[in-house]
Amino acid sequence: MAPLGPFVFPIAIACSGGPDSLALTWLAHRWAGGRAIAFIVDHGLRDESADEAAGVAAQLSAHGIAARVLTLRLPGGAGLQARARAARRAALLEASHMAGAVHLLLGHHARDQAETIIFRALRGSGARGLAGMAPLSVAAEALLLRPLLDMPASRLAATCAAAGLRPVTDPSNTDPRFARARLRQVDGLEAVLAAAPAFAARREREEAAVLARAVTCLRLLPEGCAFLDRPSLGRDATARALLAALVRMVGGRPHAPAAAAVARLLAAGQGSLGGAVWRAGWLAREVGGPSIPAQPGALWDGRFRLPRDMPAEAGQVAALGAAAAARLRARHRHLPSLALAALPAMRGGDAMLAKAAHLPYRETLRAGLSAARFMPIGGPLAG
Repeated sequence: MAPLGPFVFPIAIACSGGPDSLALTWLAHRWAGGRAIAFIVDHGLRDESADEAAGVAAQLSAHGIAARVLTLRLPGGAGLQARARAARRAALLEASHMAGAVHLLLGHHARDQAETIIFRALRGSGARGLAGMAPLSVAAEALLLRPLLDMPASRLAATCAAAGLRPVTDPSNTDPRFARARLRQVDGLEAVLAAAPAFAARREREEAAVLARAVTCLRLLPEGCAFLDRPSLGRDATARALLAALVRMVGGRPHAPAAAAVARLLAAGQGSLGGAVWRAGWLAREVGGPSIPAQPGALWDGRFRLPRDMPAEAGQVAALGAAAAARLRARHRHLPSLALAALPAMRGGDAMLAKAAHLPYRETLRAGLSAARFMPIGGPLAG
């Protein structure tokens, strides 16, 4: 883990109770001199999951490792695994932030990396996807670190055995209804890892080119929109990569849209994609974000982190909307109407009715409310 440092303690670890994350938790605890906290997510999808999570926490506590269970309540239905991953990531990042940990360690190992590369290859990913999971990636709340990406699963199981730790097996990991579970039955997947370094080097070159191009053609605003100078943007691979990253950020999505769709948007010079609208050079979020309770620190629309001094009685947060945006237009001429209408606004509660949470205009300041911050779920432009 040393190459991933320096660390600001405490260190947070995502611990499912499986042999990989359990070994990582034990190793991180020893390496950090006991200044680590394990977060165990109970998805609430099986009757026994709560007892299993409590058992993992008790087992870690017996080894002197601080542990806390994060309970989710996910409804069944389509896309369950994808929804569970998204909810788990959000809960882990929020818990890390609240614990004062700016590093969140994840237990992905060599076989996980191989499975990820194969899945991305099947979906037509480019160099960025085929480079696999990065050892370090950026989220708004914390840095995500994966120190075990070159470690065989067998060594992690041996570490648990040597430490006297008893892993928990999640039946969904071997359930043939799920594609990744079926892939786990295939031998020799790790052979695909030989190609990953070349793709990683290519990804780094592409990201450097994207950032260099952004300097010449991009104005990214903290209100969650961007202005692109089309002649300077160009039409080459770098232009497509930059536009894909911007659509991801402005649209509030965890991943960039498909390369073919981005190429069509670039060729047209305008249009809609991935929750974003490109019009007259401006790339802005489509209006119509969800309405959520105005909870301190909540992430709204995949883009904005609500202020932590949000009062409990603030009501709901939803998109400002075209009518309210029209009333504020004179004060905020630097924004296109579409971007202004897509900003988060509080509805309900005492004196904060229909006030845009992000904009520091007089009424918001008098209410004593900090501005919401543009912190897109997919992370920054590159990296």
